[in-house]
Amino acid sequence: MSTSPPVRAPEAGGGNTPDARRLRTILIAVSVALMAVVASVSGLSVAQTHMAVEFGASQNTVLWIINIYTLALAALLLPLGAVGDRLGRKPILVAGLAVFGAASVLAGLAPSAEVMLAARVAGGVGAAMIMPVTLAVITSTFPEEQRGKAIGVWTGVAGGGGILGMFLSALLVDVADWRLLFVLPVVLVLVALAMALKSVPNSRETPAHRFDTAGALISTVAVTSLIFVLQEGPERGWTAPVTLTGLVVGSTAAVGFVAWELHSRDAALLDVRLFRERGLAGGSITLLVVFGVQAGIAVVLFPYFQAVLGWSGLLSTVALMPMAVMMMATSGLAPGLAARVGSRTTMAAGIALAGVGLALMALFVSVDDGYLTILPGMLAMGVGMGMSMTPSTEAITGSLARGKQGVASALNDVTREFGTALGIALLGALLANGYRGAIDDRLDGVPQGPADEAREGVANAVEAAGGAGPHGPDLLHAAQQSFVDGWQQAMWAGVAVMGVLFVHIALRGPARTAPAVADEAEATEALDAP
Repeated sequence: MSTSPPVRAPEAGGGNTPDARRLRTILIAVSVALMAVVASVSGLSVAQTHMAVEFGASQNTVLWIINIYTLALAALLLPLGAVGDRLGRKPILVAGLAVFGAASVLAGLAPSAEVMLAARVAGGVGAAMIMPVTLAVITSTFPEEQRGKAIGVWTGVAGGGGILGMFLSALLVDVADWRLLFVLPVVLVLVALAMALKSVPNSRETPAHRFDTAGALISTVAVTSLIFVLQEGPERGWTAPVTLTGLVVGSTAAVGFVAWELHSRDAALLDVRLFRERGLAGGSITLLVVFGVQAGIAVVLFPYFQAVLGWSGLLSTVALMPMAVMMMATSGLAPGLAARVGSRTTMAAGIALAGVGLALMALFVSVDDGYLTILPGMLAMGVGMGMSMTPSTEAITGSLARGKQGVASALNDVTREFGTALGIALLGALLANGYRGAIDDRLDGVPQGPADEAREGVANAVEAAGGAGPHGPDLLHAAQQSFVDGWQQAMWAGVAVMGVLFVHIALRGPARTAPAVADEAEATEALDAP
């Protein structure tokens, strides 16, 4: 399959490669666009109570308002990434920014929960157009010697942008109105749109085959169903009929997708034969696990800050910033380290350091000693994740042909979304089970009503303690200590997962940072070689 090379020249004159100033502008433009998308994933979580009151909505409806954005985003990443490769990355980026910006305005003005849900779906569609294109623009525009650093910046924004977005969202909710949460993405979209129209060059694939419509539809069903299961399983129950139905549909569609793509070969949306390569497999597994652990850690940290330490939502978000800052800074430094010692060594070191961070938090977390007991572990986690994410992303994008960079970027993003949903579901469940198992033995003498409420969760226990009379302080301390016990179980589970990942990457990880394959013919030759 032949592909046209990416357009590297400015759209009006100039040489074959954008100059350094224009490359910086391109990187800023795609990073700002990415920040708008990532910040909208987590930002609305801080306004759950406000939405429930204003819309008269149930907790389930509020959760759907938050989750449906991620569901639409994840489901459409692969198809829209492929569309960007074919129709041109710049037009898709501009169109995605327009859709996303309009959806954000609609969400900010939404008069009802139904309108808000529709706006969030539209926002997810726009985000699915933007996110894979931002990375594809980097990999198809930047020269090889500068590509790693640019991917490091992109990875830092993708990894830490959610926490930064949550901080700004919490600040707006605390000092102003929750609807102002949508001002930030609109401003970011306008900035990105202005810069993209002026500076981002267009690049696209010249397809030799028809678009893989069947593969796109099957992948959408598979991703939608499996993300739905991970989002709804903890709330509805893992054995609930709707959860099991989603699991069966998603698993069947995933198997069907692999079979169809193997049958389609060169005309496939995603050539799954490439997963035989160490780079693509190792990079995907690493991102799945690292983003899963990061998301799971956030699920554990927020109730610790708020229910155990008694902090506000804004202060709790500020407390996460050191980890985000270390992650973003290290993501920018990781390409240079990978170039010197190899991707495999850099990824393995990052995974090991992240595992050490989890172990430190499990060992030293305390009800009485507070934030300083977990800060060293958070810093180690941030550095470790930053070291492992950038070479993992490079391994994925370097495994697919230059004309398939939209698909490569989308695969990278889908892996992150799956990891996030999986980490929240599994580490959240471990924390909840550990809490319930620990608190039963600490409720002797507490009246039945408050005791039953406390068993539901640490936040419920804090509320129940106020009405438990003289038993209130004992109930509160029992809940806080039980939460720490559940925390430790979740952290040690994370350590075990990181240990398995470390062994896999040490033995089977990519040996170096490889540049993106020049064209699809080379990719096919690599697959067919003995």
